[in-house]
Amino acid sequence: MDFEFNELQISVQKMIKDFVDREIKPVAMEYELEDRYPTGIVEKMQELGFFGLTIPEEFGGGGMDEVCYAIAMEELSVGWMSVAGILGTHMMTSWMILHYGSDEQKKNYLPKMATGDWHSGMALSEPGSGSDSAALRTQGKKEEDQWVINGTKMWTSNAEHANMFCVLVRTDPELPKAKGISGILVHKGSPGFKVSRHLKKMGYRGLRTSELIFEDARVPLENLLGKENEGFPMIMSALEGGRINVAARSVGLARAAFEDSVKYAQQRETFGKPIAHHQLIQSKLSEMATRIHASKLMTYQAANLKSDNKRCDLEAGMAKLFASETAEFCASEAIQIHGGMGFIQELPVERYFRDCKLLTVGEGSNEIQRIIIARRLLERYPV
Repeated sequence: MDFEFNELQISVQKMIKDFVDREIKPVAMEYELEDRYPTGIVEKMQELGFFGLTIPEEFGGGGMDEVCYAIAMEELSVGWMSVAGILGTHMMTSWMILHYGSDEQKKNYLPKMATGDWHSGMALSEPGSGSDSAALRTQGKKEEDQWVINGTKMWTSNAEHANMFCVLVRTDPELPKAKGISGILVHKGSPGFKVSRHLKKMGYRGLRTSELIFEDARVPLENLLGKENEGFPMIMSALEGGRINVAARSVGLARAAFEDSVKYAQQRETFGKPIAHHQLIQSKLSEMATRIHASKLMTYQAANLKSDNKRCDLEAGMAKLFASETAEFCASEAIQIHGGMGFIQELPVERYFRDCKLLTVGEGSNEIQRIIIARRLLERYPV
């Protein structure tokens, strides 16, 4: 099995790495500590076509595959994971429109999304349904030529700057809970819809994570995405890409923690020599590097399967689980290697530690990932 990137993927990786080194790393700490949205960075990302990376060329995008998507998530997260988050849900929504939207929806939405003139968000989780996605309670009912939506969504990334959202609602409460769910495209400014409070977070700062309120929100019937009551398989398929996204971000954050640690360990001296020459530090670095290497292989295997339109919920779940726990491990070890300097805000190491927890709970907590993985294994190996 060949895990080498092709020429296009290498060029994408180099372009994004150069962008991160030039535009993100020098200002990431300032923006993060102020919890300030990186408007200038986002505008430059638009100019370079980042928002249309995986949207087909016919709609004005780059037409690249999920491997390039994973590369983008990884490299951006080396610089600052929050920037990757601005792009992540946008790409998930565009993927759903591309694969499930009508011709009219593709024509109306994808060109604007490709240029980044329109940003999008995903509204799935609710106060009472996070990892149990099928337990959502937000209702969508038909009234004449409109959908009327009532309910609350939580933990919606980048809601402050999104122009539209894919909102998952229950359209038939009589059906079993995973059967009566539909996806509806809701524009900001729709009557009865508002972005409510912004949630205060320990990490993942610089972009807003928000609560959405729907009180008799009215949306045209043609904003239904895909088929009525068949939204749950649609979102589950999209979440395969979402978990590859989280896995790739995890690899990027783990790399940042590791690379900072290698440099620091060669500069910091104790007992007359650089700490990199102490066996305990060497053990930490070797363990970090080994876990990162394994995480990367798992992530890009899942991305390759997704690019080939093959089912990859097992592989994506495994990659998300292992890579996110690798990021958590590496962030913690980086603080140990940096000692007191890892605990203060003069270096980005403490930011990695705060950011990494999102990766183990987002896109389905790791406890849920283990259940999903086990179920798929039992399907694959029946008695």
